Amino acid sequence: MSYQEDEMLVSRARMGDPSAYNALVRKHEQRAYKFAFRLTRDPEEASDVVAEAFVRVFNALPKFKGQSTFTTWLYRILTNCFLDMKKKDKGKYNLSLDASLQTEENEVQRQLEDTSSSPQEDIERAERERRMQRAVHRLPEYQRALVVMYHAEQMSYDEIAAALDLPVGTVKSRLNRARMTLRELLSKDRELFQL
Repeated sequence: MSYQEDEMLVSRARMGDPSAYNALVRKHEQRAYKFAFRLTRDPEEASDVVAEAFVRVFNALPKFKGQSTFTTWLYRILTNCFLDMKKKDKGKYNLSLDASLQTEENEVQRQLEDTSSSPQEDIERAERERRMQRAVHRLPEYQRALVVMYHAEQMSYDEIAAALDLPVGTVKSRLNRARMTLRELLSKDRELFQL
């Protein structure tokens, strides 16, 4: 029903129905923000990525041929907006990884609170999460996008390939390289991750 609903809304929006476009935005904005936040780890940047993505969706809707699902197309646009933003940011100052992780760490602790585990297990789990997030954030942007799509968004290889307009084999090999890079980044934390 969801794909059919998207197809209907896209069709109406392409014919100039603003309420259909607004319905598409409302339907997908929360999931788009979660994906963007996982890529950026910054609420303002994630909002910027989502806003830019929906502007691009609006402008490109007349050209959308429906060869992929709307959701797949949206992920492609979100990823491209994120990568474009990072290219622009290369010349700008960089925030400390620790500064951006402070806020995330507090959010993670609230979300991962587990009364059945010991305080030591909670501390170790929070530390593993913090170090994993830091390592993922240090990946090149395209590798970070793949890792987030596959592991956080639980997209299939086919869905990622469609979203990034890449062959499935390329997605698999790049994701494998990203995992190897993560393993290398986490190698100094062997005892925490049992590598």
